[in-house]
Amino acid sequence: MNVLHLVITLALLAVFGMKSVVADDKLGFADPVMEKRYQSLIKDLRCPKCQNQNLADSNSQISIDLRNEVYTMLEQGKADMEITNYMVDRYGEFVLYRPKVNQLTYVLWFGPAIVLLVGVIVIVVIARRRSASRKELSLSSEQQQQLNEILKEKE
Repeated sequence: MNVLHLVITLALLAVFGMKSVVADDKLGFADPVMEKRYQSLIKDLRCPKCQNQNLADSNSQISIDLRNEVYTMLEQGKADMEITNYMVDRYGEFVLYRPKVNQLTYVLWFGPAIVLLVGVIVIVVIARRRSASRKELSLSSEQQQQLNEILKEKE
């Protein structure tokens, strides 16, 4: 009997969970411009729960709630910047796919370029050292002559 109750409960949870996802996708927009703004915002905002999904792609409950929140704020006439600032104030910079450039994000924005530059410098230095060591290893014409003479004497 307990197994049957568990199966029924899981089935009901799955059905109601699916309904909340489907209901979220049927938001009505009177203005196509507002719908484009909505789509742009939910693509630019990251799900706080998911590692690397935006609000548009995530099916987590918090993403559904945040999509509804974005919709409500748009209906209230708020600007995109106001909505974004609200989300950042509430969830931090993590919620932005393109975080603002500030002291905390310098490494994020400029780190890859610095690592690439350091890598190029290291490769150039290594290449120059190798070519310099090869020049040092090669014999001058005078040394080559002396070597040839020594080898002739031994034969």
